[in-house]
Amino acid sequence: MAATHAFWLAGRQATGETSFDVTSPWDGRVVGTVSVPTEAQVEEAVAAAYAVRDAFAATPAHVRAAALDQVSRRLAERTEDIARLISAENGKPIKWARGEVGRAVSVFRFAAEEARRFNGGEGQRLDTDAGGQGRLALTRRFPKGVVLGIAPFNFPLNLCAHKIAPAIAAGVPIVLKPAPATPLSGLLIGELLAETELPAGSWSILPVPNDRMPALVRDERLPVISFTGSEQVGYAIMDSVPRKHCTLELGGNGAAVVLADWASDEDLDRAAQRIAAFSNYQGGQSCISVQRVIADTSVYDRLLPRIVAAVEAQVTGDPADDATDVGPLVSQDAAERVETWVQEAVEAGAIVLTGGKRDGASYEPTVLTDVPAGATIAREEVFGPVLTVTRADGEEAAFAAVNDSKYGLQAGVFTHDLQAAFRAHRALEVGGVVIGDVPSYRADQMPYGGAKQSGVGREGVKFAMDDYTYERVMVLTGLAL
Repeated sequence: MAATHAFWLAGRQATGETSFDVTSPWDGRVVGTVSVPTEAQVEEAVAAAYAVRDAFAATPAHVRAAALDQVSRRLAERTEDIARLISAENGKPIKWARGEVGRAVSVFRFAAEEARRFNGGEGQRLDTDAGGQGRLALTRRFPKGVVLGIAPFNFPLNLCAHKIAPAIAAGVPIVLKPAPATPLSGLLIGELLAETELPAGSWSILPVPNDRMPALVRDERLPVISFTGSEQVGYAIMDSVPRKHCTLELGGNGAAVVLADWASDEDLDRAAQRIAAFSNYQGGQSCISVQRVIADTSVYDRLLPRIVAAVEAQVTGDPADDATDVGPLVSQDAAERVETWVQEAVEAGAIVLTGGKRDGASYEPTVLTDVPAGATIAREEVFGPVLTVTRADGEEAAFAAVNDSKYGLQAGVFTHDLQAAFRAHRALEVGGVVIGDVPSYRADQMPYGGAKQSGVGREGVKFAMDDYTYERVMVLTGLAL
């Protein structure tokens, strides 16, 4: 029988009156049973976070840094069992799950480092004008208030880490809601945080059902909301609380551009391998997975068969198998949606070069060409292992094709030309441009976020800490500067 998992209320374990099962997308087995907090327990967690906010902000940096370091070490020590948990509840192939644990180890380590240097204060002399003689401004950052973090299913450990670790580093209490499909990894972070000496109330991890979230979103004691998930839900949250500070990490339909100078056999082989791997990693369920390939006409005919061959070489199957590259999607409903979008595109004239079939929650790695511009799969985020390939006549046309989207998260540009790289950085309406690779690269310490309807604000440990805090100036008077 699967274990029943308590949640974390103000730093301690608690159980509610009801529970739900977490099942594997691969074989449907019950991975764990999770207790659901009652409304009274949610209120207790929020009240505790609100009450401790001033004391937590005043906690010495070394205390917060030590706790973060400890969590980082414990994640590293338990890499294999945590990776198995991620794979079981999410369907992610075990090799990708191990990589996710490694990234979470880094996130907590980065947060410990930032906690030690954050908010040292910036001095600014004001006697640059006569009226400021003898005055010095000292600027420091202070919490905006308790954070409500809402995490998605696709990186159930690392994206919980991206909510929690910056909050602790900045001395900001947080109430975290993990995704209902994959709460176990987030609850495991609570297990490790409970081993530290962080003050009670500074963190809670509550698997609150989605239909009970509106009241929590509107709670005025939670003035900061950090959400990662779908465009529809993210903007609905923002619209419901227009006076709150919201960071939204939403969708994308990541483009990989292959320019004319990326033309050798070695170049094209590398591009094809990277495109195939990162259109299908996580089952395509990544906001920055490759969904669109835009290849210069001069290389298109040589690149396309390489992409098809590399996609067909992706190993699909049991996510617990070390050899598996592509596992199931998070649910059969998700796979059926992808199936519907591909069928719609084919009926409108698209050609399936490989893949295009569903088996339960699994969908074959798929390559499409001749996709009409109006097809859903050309306009929306597929969030599945499906890739479209189109040609472009020159750099300007390729960049215009990338920008012909409501999304703007990241783009990859395969080029050796430094000038072209800088032109891409200027022209592409995205939050990040990756040169010489796919758009799927993210370093957890760099600013990460999108333009247009891909979201608002930036994550990345230091940048999230800035987002959770605001500048407060103190002016000192009568100084001999």
